[in-house]
Amino acid sequence: MTLKTNIRAMKKSLVLIAAAAGLVLAASPAMAAGGESRPLRDGGFSFEGPFGSFDRNQLQRGYKVYRESCASCHGMELMYFRTLAEPGGPFYDSHQASPAENRFVKALAAEVQIADIDTETGEPIMRDGTAADRFPNPYPNATAAAAANGGAAPPDLSVMAKARSGGADYIYSLLTGYEAIPAGLQIRPGQYYNAYMAGDLTPFMPEGTDHVPPGGFIAMPNPLTDGQVTYDDGTVASVDQMSRDVAAYIAWASDPKQVQRKQTGLGVLIFLFIFAGITYLSYRRIWKGVAH
Repeated sequence: MTLKTNIRAMKKSLVLIAAAAGLVLAASPAMAAGGESRPLRDGGFSFEGPFGSFDRNQLQRGYKVYRESCASCHGMELMYFRTLAEPGGPFYDSHQASPAENRFVKALAAEVQIADIDTETGEPIMRDGTAADRFPNPYPNATAAAAANGGAAPPDLSVMAKARSGGADYIYSLLTGYEAIPAGLQIRPGQYYNAYMAGDLTPFMPEGTDHVPPGGFIAMPNPLTDGQVTYDDGTVASVDQMSRDVAAYIAWASDPKQVQRKQTGLGVLIFLFIFAGITYLSYRRIWKGVAH
């Protein structure tokens, strides 16, 4: 009896598994019909690959785009001004005594106001920033940030390139993905269509629509327009150029030591290769003529 009971239980389990697999397969076409974003654009960034490195001019341009176009909504709470002058950073100077003494960074930090406490009176004050300060957050807290942006708090950009699949390519694609609203798409006030934003637009298209546009809704309006910033090096500030530059800057800010890690890793691999060769030659010499 026990054997027959176990066989019946196994048959029921197999039937349930088969039914579940059938439901998943049946649902797959429906899921594929909508909910897909457009494949990411390739930014062609110089820092990609095991031997890649950041373009310092591009990082400087990207910082300017962030400061003038993004910093009013998005913070970078994990970034210190002095980090901008560390090796590999946008304002690194080989002649500087230390990153905190970099003249460019000190000037950039002094342009912002930092909330602080007066050491003598204990009263809250606003003071000029220093190289030792973090980037200031545009809002006092997440609740205030959400209230000022229609209920959606702008995300911190400190590690955004690490937090999103696709990294810099995702940021670059998203910033260039604002397009005219597809015909028939029902969009609410405070929402914007972006072809690279993840989402499923099927419920917002007329019933029976054959084609569902790629992408989804985003609460952030298009932050860039041609000529919005003036680059110091004379580069034309098109939307595509600014998007590419700020994406590179955010990628660097997400991992400022990336190039140093690549260089260290390459050195370690070379050492291990040489060490393996010496070990093999030593083995052949020591055991030469010895049967084993």
